[in-house]
Amino acid sequence: MSRWILKAANSLVNLVVILILSAAGIYAAYALWDNNRVYTAANDVQADMIKIKPVVEKDGGASFEELLAINPDVCAWVMVDNTNIDYPVLQGSTNLTYINRDVYGNFALAGSIFLDTRNGRDFSDAYSLLYGHHMENSGMFGDLDLYKDQSFFDENKTGMLILPDRSYNFEIFACLLINAGEDAIFDPEQWQTDINGLLSFAEENSLHLREETIEKVKQMENPKVLALSTCSTEFTDARTIILAVMEPYRTADQEEK
Repeated sequence: MSRWILKAANSLVNLVVILILSAAGIYAAYALWDNNRVYTAANDVQADMIKIKPVVEKDGGASFEELLAINPDVCAWVMVDNTNIDYPVLQGSTNLTYINRDVYGNFALAGSIFLDTRNGRDFSDAYSLLYGHHMENSGMFGDLDLYKDQSFFDENKTGMLILPDRSYNFEIFACLLINAGEDAIFDPEQWQTDINGLLSFAEENSLHLREETIEKVKQMENPKVLALSTCSTEFTDARTIILAVMEPYRTADQEEK
């Protein structure tokens, strides 16, 4: 009788193990499928947007009619050279509006690139702050990770912000790794009348700093600084930040003159 009980118990244990392993396998397969679905959806939206990306004219302005027809919350387009960052920028009624919503207004875990609601949508502020999810495979603001490498930071410093009526070239001067609660970065209102405090914070806390550029910013009469922010994994609530100075768009011909 005891042998039968022991055999039955062993069979039950084996069955439980098989069920647990099967459940784990099913969950892993689902997780992979769901993860792939999220990235595919984000890539599809980006591909759609690239087709109607505004073309900058000689005066720096660009046509946003098609983008605004899709969503009037579109306020700009941001691109960073030698990265996959090439997206429309939105501004919602709160900073949660587009955290999990795409440019079409549909729910999307990848969200959108969006401008802090405390900033003017015309980027007239001295300091403007953009947010984007960190995604693998260079999605959204995932490529900000590249700037944590000294060599990449040294060799790549340019990007562009396109607005309906004007555009800006920007030059990256700092890469930081900070906590999400750091007011020096995440309270843009405090720097609107004096940007020097932000520059000092960058000098003291940057992983990498382009000193010649930050000195140029200090000499400007009315500098405009753009921040790009995304999540990071180094510690709880870590954020990777890129700071750049914006200057009015100039064509290659204008640069030569």
